[in-house]
Amino acid sequence: MYTYTDFDKQMIRQRAAQFRDQLGRWQSGLLSEDEFRPLRLQNGWYVQRHAPMLRVAVPYGELSSKQLRQLAHIGLSYDRGYAHVTTRLNFQFNWIPLDQAADVMDLLADVNMHGIQTSGNCIRNISTDAYAGISVDEAVDPRPYCELLRQWSTMEPEFTFLPRKFKIAVTGAAEDRVALRWYDVGLQLLRNAQGEVGFTVYAGGGMGRTPIIATQIRDFLPWHQVLNYLQAIVRVYNLHGRRDNMHKARIKMLVKTLGQQFIDDVEREYDAIITHEGGPHTIAQAELERVQAGFPATPPGLKAAGEEAGSVGVSTGPVTEAEAVAYQRWLERNVKGHRVPGLRAVNLSLKRVGQAPGDITSAQMLAAAELADAFSAGELRTTHEQNLVLPWVHEQDLPAVWRLAKKHGFAAPTIGLLTDMITCPGGDFCALANARSIPIAQALMERFEDLDELYDIGPLGLHISGCINSCGHHHSGHIGILGVDKDGQEWYQISVGGSDGSELSGAPTPGKVIGPSFAGDEVTPAIGAMIMTYLGLREGREYFIDTLRRVGAQPFKDAANAVRQTTGAASAGKEEAYA
Repeated sequence: MYTYTDFDKQMIRQRAAQFRDQLGRWQSGLLSEDEFRPLRLQNGWYVQRHAPMLRVAVPYGELSSKQLRQLAHIGLSYDRGYAHVTTRLNFQFNWIPLDQAADVMDLLADVNMHGIQTSGNCIRNISTDAYAGISVDEAVDPRPYCELLRQWSTMEPEFTFLPRKFKIAVTGAAEDRVALRWYDVGLQLLRNAQGEVGFTVYAGGGMGRTPIIATQIRDFLPWHQVLNYLQAIVRVYNLHGRRDNMHKARIKMLVKTLGQQFIDDVEREYDAIITHEGGPHTIAQAELERVQAGFPATPPGLKAAGEEAGSVGVSTGPVTEAEAVAYQRWLERNVKGHRVPGLRAVNLSLKRVGQAPGDITSAQMLAAAELADAFSAGELRTTHEQNLVLPWVHEQDLPAVWRLAKKHGFAAPTIGLLTDMITCPGGDFCALANARSIPIAQALMERFEDLDELYDIGPLGLHISGCINSCGHHHSGHIGILGVDKDGQEWYQISVGGSDGSELSGAPTPGKVIGPSFAGDEVTPAIGAMIMTYLGLREGREYFIDTLRRVGAQPFKDAANAVRQTTGAASAGKEEAYA
């Protein structure tokens, strides 16, 4: 993992002290609510439906065991004993009193963490692939570039008050595991025919009310110019982005409206930055190498193959005959290949019945930290799918890791299956939500708890959002569920055919709504009917998304709507506004 410099550490400390002063002035009435709001937001503090919510930045998803233990402590001492992992790799706490916010910021600073720019109209936390630096299909490790982006964008004065929030994702892998073209800017690392490193640049992606796939605006940008080029993109957006209409303020609307003119404007601005300003953000080779040194081929704390992990509280011996079936399923779904021979990446699932998808208790955080120390050089990753990854596990340690993961509720062998769903916190917490996501997710977890059935269904991406802001990425789900409001009541749209751009899903595309919305108690039966339709229509072991694309959406629409007709909960005519 990259180690923060003294400058970084000092900056975080000073920011925590500054926030303490701002909080105190607000509490004493010296700052109005309107004056304090942007200050708390740019430090990650929202005011939600029931209490403040803190979003803690986890830059490009890398997390140390020491940091995770501090998050566990914050959960136990200041919250209700748990946190939530977001699709953009961060941690969220939902119950910390605002009058204790400065104390929490100091605790985060103790382990080089913060909430800076996890909210507000600024450049947010940089995202990347959870397997960055370790995947076998990677052309270039994106983490050093993510770190350079973090340093460049943190508290950059020119981009403190953009028209709207701005999100950047980077990947160096052949498979898109970060939903690259759903971002404001997506950066695809590659090597050209001459072996030179550069980026394909995409701009203008996003979900929300108007889902749009990002446009390719550069096919090859030399790596050392990436910050200058991003400066040009964000300047054009800052100058021309809509500030009079919040729903049209994201860069996706500007790219859609201007088309080729947007690309031309960016190129002109980029040329001016290089020609007239001297390319102030050109990355020197020495600086890249300095940052790359923070991401060695294997981490210095990695124990040698065969070295004892110490007392871990479970058998470290081989898998027994009685364990074999469960262990093999876990290997198949939760363990991934690695570029270093003899190592594996292990997913710790945060999806189980009785716990909201993506939630992790403080006890589980401590257990995951112990796993990381014993088996993964003290390092973890957060994932786009709201799970954790141990990136440096020796193959021979897998039985012990599995036993410990099972002991602490991390071993559900369902990564990539229907119950490995993406879900936002929804109306149980969020003031923007139209409907609750968690009860729908829990009902589906219970309905599809049987592993034999899940394995028969096969890989399927199910995403749930509580409102049109799309924090649950419902647009990109093979099946998407969106909470909507109908006369003050909770209803749910169902869409099919979405894709995040992964190898399984194919080219990124938004799903299509299959008809009028459903009452809450109709959603799980409707999804069940769609799954039964798929099982009846598939050819061989064809995946859900492939069957859907082959036969079209109509059979699934008919199956789901038959549930409504059976229950008689609401007529389609009353719900046509949501079709």
